[in-house]
Amino acid sequence: MDGDIAPLDKIAKVAAEHGAMVYVDDAHGEGVLGTGGRGIVSQFNISRETVQVEMGTFSKAFGVVGGHVSGSQDLINFAYNKSRTWLLSGSHPPAVTAACLAGIDVLETEPQHVQDLWKNTSYFKGAMKDLGFDIGKSQTPITPIMLGQSSVAKKFSSRLYEEGVFALPIVYPMVARDKARIRTLMNAALKEEDLDFAISAFEKIGKELGVLRRN
Repeated sequence: MDGDIAPLDKIAKVAAEHGAMVYVDDAHGEGVLGTGGRGIVSQFNISRETVQVEMGTFSKAFGVVGGHVSGSQDLINFAYNKSRTWLLSGSHPPAVTAACLAGIDVLETEPQHVQDLWKNTSYFKGAMKDLGFDIGKSQTPITPIMLGQSSVAKKFSSRLYEEGVFALPIVYPMVARDKARIRTLMNAALKEEDLDFAISAFEKIGKELGVLRRN
């Protein structure tokens, strides 16, 4: 919800000191963080032996459905025999599996998509800050526009939709009281004119609702 990044390097160090396993849920990191979008483990340049279990999804950056749990052969064997939700689930149809593999292939052979994602993210964040919006501590393409009251966030989202921008409000109890926000997510395929369109809508509505000062 905040676009922040867990300090995985510090977590892994403490885990190693105490003989604990590290399980990473990298649903929002795959296709975004690290070299070529390889995720948060790559982002912190941590060895694969240090992280025992990695979980990810194909339904976000990859744009398909499904997910994975990756680890050692012992972990795989354990899951085969003990994971009831896996044992009682059907497998993906071939077309879905092929689409997932194609998504991985795109990340490995077309690095420009991840580069464009971060270029757009930097542009959008910079514009939001320059306008005077509070984007919290976001470090990723997930950029919250902090608005405080839930009623303001809901109204802001409705007005954005009327202006041609789809951005949902995140309100209590999904976040703490008075921490409501519009949660924006950047896209590598957006052009600068698309971003300017959205930025103009945010500026207009921000002034309209008293979130930003009028000139």
